[in-house]
Amino acid sequence: MKYIVLLCDGMADRPIQELGNRTPMEAAYKPNMDTLARRGVCGTASTIPQGMRPQSDIANLAVMGYDPAIYYRGRSPLEAVSMGIDLGPNDIAIRCNISTVSDEPDYLDKTMVDYSSDEIPTEEGRELVQYIADHLNTEDMRLYPGISYRHCLVIRNAEVGTDLTPPHDITGKPVRGCLPRGRYGERLTDFILRSHELLKDHPINLARMARGENPANTCWFWGEGTKPALVPFRELYGLKGGVVCAVDLIKGLGICAGMEAPYVEGATGAKRTDFSAKGRKALELLKGDIDLVYIHVEAPDESGHAGDIQCKIDAIEAIDRYILGYLTEELEKSGEDFAIMLLPDHPTPIEIRTHSADPVPFVLYRSDKAYTGPEVYTEASAAATGLYIPEGHTLMKRFTELNF
Repeated sequence: MKYIVLLCDGMADRPIQELGNRTPMEAAYKPNMDTLARRGVCGTASTIPQGMRPQSDIANLAVMGYDPAIYYRGRSPLEAVSMGIDLGPNDIAIRCNISTVSDEPDYLDKTMVDYSSDEIPTEEGRELVQYIADHLNTEDMRLYPGISYRHCLVIRNAEVGTDLTPPHDITGKPVRGCLPRGRYGERLTDFILRSHELLKDHPINLARMARGENPANTCWFWGEGTKPALVPFRELYGLKGGVVCAVDLIKGLGICAGMEAPYVEGATGAKRTDFSAKGRKALELLKGDIDLVYIHVEAPDESGHAGDIQCKIDAIEAIDRYILGYLTEELEKSGEDFAIMLLPDHPTPIEIRTHSADPVPFVLYRSDKAYTGPEVYTEASAAATGLYIPEGHTLMKRFTELNF
């Protein structure tokens, strides 16, 4: 038996007036997902434990089968691991977005225009971050370049305790009252202000504005944490795992869990990505010695944050066709039995443009056994089954033991 987890980040939503009070899942043409629902077991699961924030790190930790209440140590350390940054036991990592703020003279009067700077290309993003690092890095606080708008700050021999606001939570809102507070609040705020002075007239940003693109004119910090210690996935579930993803968060989570995390050429972690490349890489792993592949697709989440309804529908349809459809066809031709767990990690509703902690719809499917599920795979149809898993991290055990 081969196992596939298809994680469609932020895919679940709420009814949208422009879609005739349908969700993007209801509006999308996704015959392969609907087929899984009809032949599988559908329900809803809570991937965010009570009292925790609806973040992708927490939700994916749960979907991967780790109880966030036990294992969660923050988002940025997972990204740091993926980037090859050596974290000591007393170091903290903090996510750094290079974002777009408005042009009022006083920084406190500015608005968060775009948390991703129009999904800035990695080459431009790395050059800008290296420019900041050359000017602002110190012996104990260093900024490291990552992918696109996603980068990492490390403070050595430090402690958590700084109150940080994710930039996608304040898109279109004033930054006043959202700057860092607490343990390192003053120091990180000073870094943000100085980064803006360095970036606002950088040649890359001047060229971006001339092209009508949002400039990456500020650093913005969020997601602090310390390096986690995860029990290896194979030890917990008896399967050798691999992750297919484009974002450092998921790759780092996989590495910490002892999974293979290969590079996927063409995968961007953005609204537009090479969906086919992820399908091909997943099949390559499954044809090798990998028992379970965890495929993470960021596009629906990015579309939700951007408030882009059509792009979210397009992303769902592309996942259905180029990843799910491709893999099921190829595995069926091989004659090997396989099981699929299909779900979002959390909803990213268009109306709020950020994450919610609402339960997510899931499908559990196995090729060697047919069930009678709903006709379509949607938020409403999954909820209507009455099957609800309050502790989302237990889904992986059900899935890997084929206990459904």
